[in-house]
Amino acid sequence: MTYINRSMEPVFLELSREYPAILITGPRQVGKTTMLQKLSEKESRNRTYISLDDLNERKLAKTDPAMFFQLHKPPIFIDEVQYAPELFPYIKILIDKHNNPGDFWLTGSQLFKLMSGVQESLAGRVALLHLSPLSQREIYQNGQSATPFCVDLDVLSVKQNTVTSASVSEIYERIFNGGMPALVSGRYTNRETFYSSYIGTYLDRDVKELSGTIDSMKFHNFITAVAALTAQMVNYKAIADDCDIDQTTAKAWLRILETLGIIFYLYPYSNNTLKRLVKTPKLYFYDSGLVAYLTKWNSAETLQNGAMSGAILENYVVSEMVKSYQNAGREPFIYYYRDKDSKEIDVLLERDGKLFPLEIKKTAMPGSQLTRVFKVLDKSSLQRGTGAVICMAEKLGALDRDNLIVPVWLV
Repeated sequence: MTYINRSMEPVFLELSREYPAILITGPRQVGKTTMLQKLSEKESRNRTYISLDDLNERKLAKTDPAMFFQLHKPPIFIDEVQYAPELFPYIKILIDKHNNPGDFWLTGSQLFKLMSGVQESLAGRVALLHLSPLSQREIYQNGQSATPFCVDLDVLSVKQNTVTSASVSEIYERIFNGGMPALVSGRYTNRETFYSSYIGTYLDRDVKELSGTIDSMKFHNFITAVAALTAQMVNYKAIADDCDIDQTTAKAWLRILETLGIIFYLYPYSNNTLKRLVKTPKLYFYDSGLVAYLTKWNSAETLQNGAMSGAILENYVVSEMVKSYQNAGREPFIYYYRDKDSKEIDVLLERDGKLFPLEIKKTAMPGSQLTRVFKVLDKSSLQRGTGAVICMAEKLGALDRDNLIVPVWLV
């Protein structure tokens, strides 16, 4: 099995030289453990690896954390640390006593459950990172340095010279295949079996742990209904009606998917000068391959020509942008715009005191009419930055001096 270099690696190592604890969150099977094991092989310290998926280790960590750390001294890598929040006060004690950078490498796949313990015990002592499924940069450019996506002609021009272009069909192959390391690396070759097992084993197990008893069949119908609405504004009633559940349950189950790092939201941009804006977030999946599987597309070709081709392309592009920030250890300030007059901008990127409006289209030859809606930002208190249409163009270009044409493979 081939190991794929992660863009986050240099960021993680830099933080490990500064912070006594580093916590990486993210869904199961995205490569958190593999990445840290690879990095620990390269360091000079003899780091102990403990997985709290091991029920014996978990029991000891929960019932006698002091003994746990007598047996397993730093430097240590604790996998799935959310299973024993009892460890956090003891990690704090050890950090305050020794304060050695990089003593504690931690991973967890249940974000909210983790964060309460982290915020109570390790505030100011831990660096937080989020690892998602592989980005196209990691898969096709061997994990080039983690630089967040930006709409800068000079930056994109340099990047274009180092990135291999992709045709429309190749882009949809990327979308269809997704970014789960076990599939990309060739460890598993049957995509259908992998995703079926992923939902049945990992999601189902974690969902039950977070919510108690749950109807597995209804939850599977629920996540399928959610996938069908990707890149759209969240509609709790539509999801609930599709799955024969009430809206309260739909909201609770969406929180679980967010907790497990399966979905994320883009919230509508608003400030005091832009009135009449909607307040409902749009929903996206981190892994486009999971969306394609759940919505039952049998090939990249049928997906490319099907009714979801535009929505899943938007999901793919937005998730790539978000991953580019996460891999750089940066918070993504990414929104969308929609007002009561139904004027909409797919993505607003806030950076350096400016708003950068972005449209995502399947076309290879975008027209200037796609950027007319950007004028709604003229009323914003922030300066409007360069706009862009992210599309299936063969190369980087421009519609005019204020708006670029950016190929999807360049995101």
